[in-house]
Parts: sequence; structure tokens; C-alpha cells
Amino acid sequence: MSTPVGSGNTNANQTVRPPGEMFTLENPVFCCYLFWATVLVVKMLLMSLLTAIQRFRYKLLVFVPLALRRKIFPNQEDLFFKNLEVQFNDPHVERVRRAHRNDMENILPYFIMSLIYISTNPSVGVACNLFRVASVARIIHTLVYAVYPVPQPSRILAFGTMLLITFYMAAVVALRTLSFI
Repeated sequence: MSTPVGSGNTNANQTVRPPGEMFTLENPVFCCYLFWATVLVVKMLLMSLLTAIQRFRYKLLVFVPLALRRKIFPNQEDLFFKNLEVQFNDPHVERVRRAHRNDMENILPYFIMSLIYISTNPSVGVACNLFRVASVARIIHTLVYAVYPVPQPSRILAFGTMLLITFYMAAVVALRTLSFI
């Protein structure tokens, strides 16, 4: 069971949780993390679907003339249409693939750092807002880069928001554990 923090702590609303309670559904910070991590995982899965949509972009639109329809495939065995060649350089497909790769490079370290951050028993309000803002920033990053390209600084702001949040969580963890080194 959680117990209130003593008067020596600056955050009177925070409770001390035994290690066994940090990663349970009884911890609102962990629940918030689970929700927003799920949103980001679904977003990353949808990036694969978006890549496929880009490969068939105009094939899906029957009113576009046949000569203008795109059918982009990176593997010989995927060429089930006649008169097609393997292509690796379609700008629309590559933009989505770069966005997906950027997600993997940034969201996966964020997931790990967030779990470590939860183990420091952070404030519920601060932690949940960090999770929300980071997740929304990554969704915006995808929208302004892969779905509807918008000029800079939109993408760097969205990218930087999650990066700063991840660094903030790393700093909190480092400062709270520094005395144990």
C-alpha cells in the first residue's frame, strides 16, 4: 500500500510506492504510460500500412488514368502486375519509410527511458503530461513529414519536443540515482 511522503519531500502530494507497485495498474503514472505507449505502437504499425498505401497510391483511385497510377514494389516476387520493374527510389514511399525509421530511432529509446523514469516515482501530473505531449509530438511529426509535408520548423519542433522530454526524464533518473554510484 502507498504511504504519504514525509515532510522532508518537496512534493507533498506524491506517495512513496513499494517497488512491487510501480508497474501495476494501481499506479496512475504507469497506466498513463501504458495508454500513450499503446497509441504510439499503433501509430508505428500504421506507418507500415501508410507505406503500402504509398506503393499503390494511384492504383486505389480508379478515376486516375492507368498511365498515371503508381505501383511501386521493392522485391521481384511482389511484381504480380505485368510490365513492372523493381523500384527503390520513389520519393513518396521513401518519405514514409524515413518517417517510420525515425519513429523506431526515437520512440523505442523513449519507451525504455519512460519505464526507467516511472521507477523513480515521479509526480503523476508531471509524468502524465510528459507522456501526453511526447506522444502528440510524434503524431504531429508523422503528419507534417509523411502524410502532409509542411515546411520547417514544424518537423524539428515536433521531433525536438519528444527528444527534450526523453532527455528530461534521463536527467531526472540520473539525478535521483547519482547518490548510489
